[in-house]
Amino acid sequence: MNHDIKRINVGPRLSDVSIFNKVAYLAGQVPKETVDLGIKEQTAEVLATIDGLLAQAGSHKSRILTCQIFLKDIAQIAEMNSVWLQWIPEGHTPSRATVQATMGNPKWSVEIVLAAALED
Repeated sequence: MNHDIKRINVGPRLSDVSIFNKVAYLAGQVPKETVDLGIKEQTAEVLATIDGLLAQAGSHKSRILTCQIFLKDIAQIAEMNSVWLQWIPEGHTPSRATVQATMGNPKWSVEIVLAAALED
């Protein structure tokens, strides 16, 4: 068994992904290009970012084990879910929690954290 930890996009405060024991742990992903747009656009951007990070890690959205979604305003959960439901493959929904939270940037409406199993 390999006990090495691999990190992707290592920065001074965090890495976008840490991989250990065939599980990829993604840091909270937030919108960058759509911060002045609505929750649907921000969610779509964050999910696209997650797709790219999972691919770099050797995983896929169908392999997500658990997910935490933080919303600036929980009243927007239906709008966020409309994007989520188009993105997540049917039959592959992970365990998930969605809560309202104070964001690190007041323009962010959503932040998503997750863990996914690596491809075999």
